[in-house]
Amino acid sequence: MQKAAFIAILLVFFCSCKQQNQEILVSKKTIIRKHPKKISFHFENTKEWLAKTSDNAQIRIVLAVNRTDKANLGKMDSIIIPEDLTGDIEFYLPFPIAVPYLKDINKVIFFSYPTQTFAAYENGDLIYTGPTNMGRKKDPTPIGLFYTNWKAEKTTSTFNDEWDLRWNFNIANKLGVGWHQYELPGYPASHSCLRLQEKDAKYLYTWADQWILKDDENVLVKGTPVIVFGKYNFDAPKPWLQLVQNPKVLNISVAEIENTTKPYLNSILSEQKKRENTASKE
Repeated sequence: MQKAAFIAILLVFFCSCKQQNQEILVSKKTIIRKHPKKISFHFENTKEWLAKTSDNAQIRIVLAVNRTDKANLGKMDSIIIPEDLTGDIEFYLPFPIAVPYLKDINKVIFFSYPTQTFAAYENGDLIYTGPTNMGRKKDPTPIGLFYTNWKAEKTTSTFNDEWDLRWNFNIANKLGVGWHQYELPGYPASHSCLRLQEKDAKYLYTWADQWILKDDENVLVKGTPVIVFGKYNFDAPKPWLQLVQNPKVLNISVAEIENTTKPYLNSILSEQKKRENTASKE
């Protein structure tokens, strides 16, 4: 009787440990984000703010809100500052945290022209977002569905051979358009490419998939889908300046992402299936 009771206790203990380990595994996959108490913005003198701020997480948020990088932030007279900088960066940028419509898409990247931001989703969940500076008025970034092609840690611009582009990932091979690290002056300024901060360019460089070539002339499997959408008013003030009056003015709704993706959904899922079938044969 005592032996049976002892075995029962051991079984309970073993099951409890097993349950706890499963919970830990699940929690490691869960994305936990900190929401700021309030989302609002104000203008502040750039030099004064930088003189009193050394927190890298807060600086990263301010760079994103102003669509710029650290080198160019210092050149601005005044910048937009969130009242509460204790949240995660996702809550200061316009893309929705979750889009159920995207649940069947393993990976997809969006670039929003009007808000000058990008977002990467995995099965409908936002996993990474940040600022971008896209094509200037003279050389606009093309709109529509693209797929990541080839990539290079460092390459040279086709416009100027003195321009080094780091973490370059091409999305339109014949047009020579892709994302890469380069200076962000805080407005669309590129020759049609998608400029990113180095940290963001490197993340997407590692995260996205390259195409798989059948031979020198034919593509067997396309890479990660990239959707560039919206229009930028080059003749108006920077859109994000409106955040001071209305912190929700640039918000991209779930419905907008759904409507933007819908025309391309079948193509995306078809290419995704090709990649899965190719991987299963290897």
